[in-house]
Amino acid sequence: MSVAVSLGGSRPPDAAGLLRRHWPLLPLAATVLLLLAPIAAGDASTSGKVGPADAASLVLVFVCVVQALRGRVRELSPLGVPVLGVPAVGLAVATVTAGDPYAALPGFVRYLQVFVLVPAAIVLLVRDAGEFRLAAGCFVVLALVQGAVGVVQYATHTGASYQGEDVRAVGTFGPGDVMGMATVVAYGLVVATAAALAPGLPRRVRQSAGAAALVLVVPLVLSFSRGAWIATAGAAVLVMLLAGIRRALKVLLALAAAGVVLVGGLGVGSEMVAERLTSITQVSSAPDQSVTDRYTMWAAAESMWRERPAVGVGLKGFPANRDGHSSLGLSSGSDTAGAGQAYIRQPLLSPHNMYLLVLSEQGLIGLTALAGGWAALLVAGLRRCATGGSGLQDCGLIAIGLFVWQLTDFLYADIGGPSTVLTGVIIGLAAWWALPSRQDATGLAAAADGRTGLAAGLRAVPGADGR
Repeated sequence: MSVAVSLGGSRPPDAAGLLRRHWPLLPLAATVLLLLAPIAAGDASTSGKVGPADAASLVLVFVCVVQALRGRVRELSPLGVPVLGVPAVGLAVATVTAGDPYAALPGFVRYLQVFVLVPAAIVLLVRDAGEFRLAAGCFVVLALVQGAVGVVQYATHTGASYQGEDVRAVGTFGPGDVMGMATVVAYGLVVATAAALAPGLPRRVRQSAGAAALVLVVPLVLSFSRGAWIATAGAAVLVMLLAGIRRALKVLLALAAAGVVLVGGLGVGSEMVAERLTSITQVSSAPDQSVTDRYTMWAAAESMWRERPAVGVGLKGFPANRDGHSSLGLSSGSDTAGAGQAYIRQPLLSPHNMYLLVLSEQGLIGLTALAGGWAALLVAGLRRCATGGSGLQDCGLIAIGLFVWQLTDFLYADIGGPSTVLTGVIIGLAAWWALPSRQDATGLAAAADGRTGLAAGLRAVPGADGR
């Protein structure tokens, strides 16, 4: 008896039966949840090494290959082949044409992992909406735990250094990756918001998801990450609009009330948050040093592209060519300290804009291959949201919300750090939604009965369901 039938029947499925059916998803869950493992304090170079989550993603790809050879994977739609395969061609071209192909090889492997192999493995292995919801639930669990660590860091002044105080919430990622916690918390907040607005989920799940979303607002605020705030606001508004104006207004009122209570009433980081919010509107008139450095590196990336417009300077080529294309306004690095780490001056090795990074290192060929595929996934995903059945609406809201968050964040950030592997997971979930196979048309009943996946992920953290 299938899991879908068992979930809808009177007898609940046994654990052994669930494991036999869903065991290929274990590496996917591990890829997300192993980011709970702390990063060694003082090791600012950890972001360039293979971590536990990266190892789990490689196991995920291996399992996908094994299952494909056994004929036990989801059918790939015709559009899926070019969308998932063309980026590999662009990466190969950028590697071969690089000034030092051997130095570019690690970049080729990393890009192939994040933008080709992991997304393809997820599209092929995640067979129904129930499994999609299990993967989404892992994001909420990760966000709640990392967010809790971040709030404690702020309250006890054990976070990363910010304006002379060790109050910046960074979770277990450390000050060497200040965007890590903000990123995973934002992912969880978007998933929880989408689940809270989805009419097809049980009321208890929607209530638990709404509570989780409100809770996750706190660590996101305390991350002091302007880019994460902007991306989260944009993704959340889009999800609300897709779910319906009436539901959107209810959520906006709840979030506004929570913001007033937390910042205005309780004074949670009020001065620092206000200063950070104000700085968003000053990025052109009176930018701080971090914004100045970003503008300078953006100009350097554009200059590299103009030098080699078709293929760029090659993967991993931005650091080597940065100084030759930068103005004197670029600082020598960014200061990092706190959260158990001594003061370290970190070099600026990327332009902090994914689109400009790809353009400078891979040229128009690479940018067209990657960004063109992302645009195709976004259009196809939005179209399916407009025409898809209500039984799958939560999957669409989650997939589109996460994908739009990532595409927006790429305007202010690029890949790097342990959480980079989650970019591949998000692209994979977006592709799963945007590229349905013929098998999906016959699996709607299973999707309707598989609504417990996200609830299981939310209940994995005590108190997430409001009890």
